[in-house]
Amino acid sequence: MGNTVNNVIKRYSGDETRLMDILMDIQSELGHLSDWTIEQIAKSLDIPKVSVEQTVSFYHFFTKEPRGKYTIYLNTSVLAVFCGRDEVARAFEETAGCRFGSVTKDGLIGLFDTACIGMSDQEPAAIINEEVFTCLTPAKAKAIIAGMRAGKTVEELKGKKYGDGQNSNPLVCSMVNNNIMKRGEVVFADYETGSGIRKAVSMSSSEIIQLVKSSYVRGRGGAGFPTGMKWEVAKKAPGDVKYIFCNADEGEPGTFKDRVILTEFPRLVFEGMAIAGYAVGAKYGILYLRNEYRYLRKYLENILDQMRDENLLGNFIGGKQGFNFNIKIQFGAGAYVCGEESALIESAEGKRGEPRDRPPFPVEKGYLQKPTVVNNVETLCSVVRILVNGSDWYNSLGTKESKGTKVISVSGDCSKPGIYEIEWGFTVNDILKMVGAADTQAVQVGGPSGSCIGPNEFPRELSYEDLATGGSLIIIGRRRDLLKDVVLNFTEFFKDESCGSCVPCRALSGMSKVVLERIIEGKGTETDVAAFTKWQSIMKKNRCGLGQTALNPIVSTIRNFPELYKNRIKAGDDRLCPAFDLDKAVLDYETATVEAR
Repeated sequence: MGNTVNNVIKRYSGDETRLMDILMDIQSELGHLSDWTIEQIAKSLDIPKVSVEQTVSFYHFFTKEPRGKYTIYLNTSVLAVFCGRDEVARAFEETAGCRFGSVTKDGLIGLFDTACIGMSDQEPAAIINEEVFTCLTPAKAKAIIAGMRAGKTVEELKGKKYGDGQNSNPLVCSMVNNNIMKRGEVVFADYETGSGIRKAVSMSSSEIIQLVKSSYVRGRGGAGFPTGMKWEVAKKAPGDVKYIFCNADEGEPGTFKDRVILTEFPRLVFEGMAIAGYAVGAKYGILYLRNEYRYLRKYLENILDQMRDENLLGNFIGGKQGFNFNIKIQFGAGAYVCGEESALIESAEGKRGEPRDRPPFPVEKGYLQKPTVVNNVETLCSVVRILVNGSDWYNSLGTKESKGTKVISVSGDCSKPGIYEIEWGFTVNDILKMVGAADTQAVQVGGPSGSCIGPNEFPRELSYEDLATGGSLIIIGRRRDLLKDVVLNFTEFFKDESCGSCVPCRALSGMSKVVLERIIEGKGTETDVAAFTKWQSIMKKNRCGLGQTALNPIVSTIRNFPELYKNRIKAGDDRLCPAFDLDKAVLDYETATVEAR
């Protein structure tokens, strides 16, 4: 074990900011991160043991206990449940002989729940020893367990039927499908590698920033901040060392567009990062990629090597004196909150992914306290196209306030789930028709943190002027129990993913789940429903978007589907005290007491 620790740390040159990679690589080889292992890592990096402990304890995919020779993480998202996740879970349990959250007695198989893994268009899906398995059925689950019992490798369990596009690349060999249903004029159009960089080296950095500003391209991660303005601030920020981050930590349930873009157009993304580096004076770029997409690692690193050989990365890029820029890949370890830019930066530094207080903003003090630009995958692709085709071309697409196209991930109750690149300005009705949705009860726009709208709002358009979205549309048919099947699932997701740093988020995300369950069971009151609106204002005090939007699934359905709540409460029940189960309330205490003995 000691050799494993030392060899992995040497692989990363003893750089403590690569702690996330060090931990993941060691865990991959040893199976878990024991107390002894953590102590050795701390000694080798010459950092306090608590610094390693706090990182290990924060992330979902790190474990201090063995999780089986074969570790199965089955997605618990709304889309997985829609597609029969519960039946698949039962098949895994019955065949393996253990429950979720545990390991078989022989230590062979571990079954664990996990949040959305970016496969919403091909659920139910699971990660098994870092390989993705899609479109699972009870029969497939039983066959997988039987194969494990027979000693098959994960590669053998996966089989040779690979997905479309680059998913069948020898360095990927994944059963994942892209499901690109509509190609637009920006991200999924034909692309000539290096075309953006060739244009960039003929311009000054100031000219590039001005071009981006005149194109009115905005961040595609959800907030919609003007990209050119962000770059301008970073360029003017004092300091010789600056960084460009590509945020590919798309953990929002229902979102999978970045996975597809990075599979089919990684060069476009990396070229966008290089152009951003040239514009702001940064020499270093980091692609922060969620751990669920680790199966793309060899493929993406090979693309980076090719681009260095082609003089599209490295030194004197495109023959331009002073244009030096390189990119490394930083993987997360399972934490939705790391999609927030300051939490992402903390994670990339090897720490807990807790959002920072702002100001200062990352463009002033970001990664390693240096000026840092954080852009979304889609945003960086748009920049390359703007350099090649010009701002007038880009401004001809979309609406007055929303220029260009938007890549959206569509999933749920429709016949054509997948990726659609559309111009801003499409209505929800247009999209429902396009994806083959019928008898639709509701559409979740922008994932759980967005808004759940009903048929009366389907004529609204997707744009920053109306319905802004980071890229996810979940379609919910009338056969679903909206509160029980969808809203409760989203509420549990936010409760589990809260980093716990801010008191309102830590307390109210859990309380909301309890109260919502009470309402669903028919035991709620009008006061319970009214409480959510009051709590929403308190949640705005949280530091990051997760905490500020954690009650959106409940509050937006109270606003748009009030009858669903009214039908579950009884008038006059406010005079009654909700039932209190004393035995249940002290169960944790009793369990801890027994274990202590």
